[in-house]
Amino acid sequence: MSDLAAAWQEFQAHPDFWGIVSIPVVAAFVTWGHVWMAIKMVFYPIDFVGYRPLFLGWQGIIPRKAEKMAGIVVDKTLTKLGTVGDFLNEMNPELIAAYVANAIERRIEDIVDEVMEEHNKVLWQNLPRLMRNRVYDHVREKLPEVMIELMMEIMADVDNLVDVREMVVRQMAGDRRLMVRMFQEVGAKEFKFIVDVSFWIGLVFGCLQMVLFWFVPAHWLLPAYAAALGWITNWLALAMVFRPLHPVKLGPFRLQGVFLKRQNEVAEKFAELSANELLTIGQITREIITGKHSSRTRGIVKRRIMPILESPVARATMQLTLGTESYAAMKRKVAEMSTDFALDPMEDAKFNRERAKVLQVRLAEKIRALPTEEFQDMLRPAFQEDEWILLVLGAVTGLAAGSLQLLLGFK
Repeated sequence: MSDLAAAWQEFQAHPDFWGIVSIPVVAAFVTWGHVWMAIKMVFYPIDFVGYRPLFLGWQGIIPRKAEKMAGIVVDKTLTKLGTVGDFLNEMNPELIAAYVANAIERRIEDIVDEVMEEHNKVLWQNLPRLMRNRVYDHVREKLPEVMIELMMEIMADVDNLVDVREMVVRQMAGDRRLMVRMFQEVGAKEFKFIVDVSFWIGLVFGCLQMVLFWFVPAHWLLPAYAAALGWITNWLALAMVFRPLHPVKLGPFRLQGVFLKRQNEVAEKFAELSANELLTIGQITREIITGKHSSRTRGIVKRRIMPILESPVARATMQLTLGTESYAAMKRKVAEMSTDFALDPMEDAKFNRERAKVLQVRLAEKIRALPTEEFQDMLRPAFQEDEWILLVLGAVTGLAAGSLQLLLGFK
């Protein structure tokens, strides 16, 4: 005991006593601070802040590389869960087709009026109700069956009409906040863990740094220790999220990356976001209508719709009503508008939510079944891109804090 007391008295008498004692505390708080800042820099700011010509400034890693990140999400995650056709099949294509047909049927008079009035509004509005009803009834009789056949054909060929990678990348690039929110919500607990554990990692390494400084009391080493500590703690905090890849027994403990242990929980969140944000019927519809294969879509719609207008009943009634030239012009107009008529109901928010619930359940099942190596790719890209910046940030922050501590706490 006397030896310990003597050692403690010697330690207290050291001219840098308070500076040495403060090393673990400063290391803990500085580590927590630069890890917190590193996580924020992954996501924010959404838009570049600074003077771009001189490369002075910053934009969050994920929003800065939204297109590349979105491509990675698709390539490493969504494509492993299925094709667009698979997703639609999960949502019951027959029900979707019937829904579109019913929605169109309810709007038949409005649709016919819109088309006919564009060519001869006065004539159409003054036409006897009996003749207008003949047109309505003819379209009402033929259209539902045609619409079901049309939608089934589109959905059967949807993988050739929709480039899911291009669709998702375009959506993410156009809404960088969505990309940020997706990574944040999927990895919320991991980001909190990284920040929280960094304090204790900093404290442990700070104690080690204090011991090293006691035995090698060269003042210039303090900033060097702090810089190394900053680099190591950032690396260790990130590594603990994804490593070990598979569970490892260590005595009574079972060790595995904290993100990987949450596969079932993450599956639910990722499935919810994908079904409600990325793979909605509305999103797929917009891609079908406006994507790079939209001309093929319009060809399918035109081929299905035009026979209704060219049937003997329709031709006789509409030619009598509009005249031969106007009838031909009207058919061209219907061909142009028919895609919107056919797919517009798929934008209905309530219907999208209902179908999303069905898809969400199936997606969650598939994500839970992913091998661990593939599952980690849901969050890993958020760190892999420019990870070295976060490590350098830790080292630079540690160097600055160590230098300041040396100036203020040591003689």
